[in-house]
Amino acid sequence: MLAILQVTFPFFALVLCGYLAARRRMLPLEAIGGLNTFVLFFALPCMLYRFGASTPVAQLFDGAALAVYLPCALLMVGGTVTFTLNERIRWNDAAFGALVAAFPNTGFMGVPLLVALLGPAAAGPAILTILIDLVVTTSLCIGLSRLDGADQHGSAQAARRALRGVATNPMPWAIVLGAAASALDLVPAKPVAALIGMLADAASPVALFTIGAVLARSQMVAAAQEQAAPPAADFVPVAAAKLVLHPLLVLGVGLLAIAVRLPLDRFALTVMVLVAALPSASNVSLLAERFGADNGRIARIILLTTAAAFVTFSGAVALLR
Repeated sequence: MLAILQVTFPFFALVLCGYLAARRRMLPLEAIGGLNTFVLFFALPCMLYRFGASTPVAQLFDGAALAVYLPCALLMVGGTVTFTLNERIRWNDAAFGALVAAFPNTGFMGVPLLVALLGPAAAGPAILTILIDLVVTTSLCIGLSRLDGADQHGSAQAARRALRGVATNPMPWAIVLGAAASALDLVPAKPVAALIGMLADAASPVALFTIGAVLARSQMVAAAQEQAAPPAADFVPVAAAKLVLHPLLVLGVGLLAIAVRLPLDRFALTVMVLVAALPSASNVSLLAERFGADNGRIARIILLTTAAAFVTFSGAVALLR
């Protein structure tokens, strides 16, 4: 367990550094957007491209892994919406609560952390989960969020916005380009490869620091806008579902798939279970703010899962390795 904590501690410590820097105003809140832009549009795509280009295409688009992870994501969305929808939490808030329960922080945290723990082979299954969550899970939850009395025009507009968000997100395109490079055995020119390498190396530390800063900013903005904190019952069960129910669900469905002789590699299953055990994706807070959901509730779920995952994720690694 100590060996695992020696790997996971720097990752979570960097998140804490970003959080404290923003809370103490050592990092101006106005600068967080610039950090986020650097990570999302420059560093992280290069990291995903590099992993994609060095991973066999069969691992990036593993049909058996897709058949396990996608139903689990849909079950998490459906179950969270069902159990949280009430007179206070309507479709908009329930949908983004479901997204934060089903969408792990795989891009900013998961890929570099899992590669550090399990080796480069972990990148393939982890990248596949990113594609599923960006293309399917996010689009579904944005569509559900528009059901608060929305007419057909409102739902269609939400669908267009969701698809446009997927199309303009550089992460899926970086994965596709990396897969194409892997399939065609393409190697960039040395100066271009050096540039990609420099940006890719910067992705992990800057992304983790930015996660902490984004969490601090979301918490500060939400506290300034709301009259009272939401009751614990509105966010603690969702956080618990993300950290406990989601990985157990992926593990159960994966073992069932193996039992019925689906060609699922056990290592890929281990990676997907650990992906599900990651804290909630920090970018859900930005989406919730954009679509007018209760961002204070979403920020609390993300913050709680990120803090608790240092223990729960490390424990999951110890049990599965």
